[in-house]
Order: sequence, then C-alpha cells, then structure tokens
Amino acid sequence: MKESKKLPELTLEELIKKKNQIKGAAMGLGIVMVIAVIALVVLAMRTENYALITISLGGAVAFLPIFISLSQINTEIKSRSNI
Repeated sequence: MKESKKLPELTLEELIKKKNQIKGAAMGLGIVMVIAVIALVVLAMRTENYALITISLGGAVAFLPIFISLSQINTEIKSRSNI
C-alpha cells in the first residue's frame, strides 16, 4: 500500500490538489446526504415514526472528518503563503 505523506511534506501544489479533491468529495457526500435526509423525513411522516428524523439529522456527524481535514489543509496553505 502507498503511504500517504503528512501535510508538511507535501508541496503547495499537492496541497491545493488535495484540498480540491476533498472539497469535491464533500460536495458529493453533501448532495447524497440531503437526498437521504429528505427521503427519511418523508418516510417518517408517512409511517409516523418520527425517530427517523433524528437519525437523518444525526448523519451530519459524517462531515466532521472532512471539515477537520479541510481546516488542516487550509491552515497549512496559509502558513506557507506567509513565508
């Protein structure tokens, strides 16, 4: 398996490419999550099982690792642009 480099080891171009890849993945996951939330809310209303609404909104936790990774990459890019 290919080992991934740590952020300080990447070049600025690689950081920007990685940032764009992660943003694309976040947008794709976001679209899927919005569709899933809408479907679960509709299903909850039809079956009167309102616990499904809570479950659908709890899925937002899946975005935490993506946002943390984006934040770290943005911090690294900013630190390099100040040099």
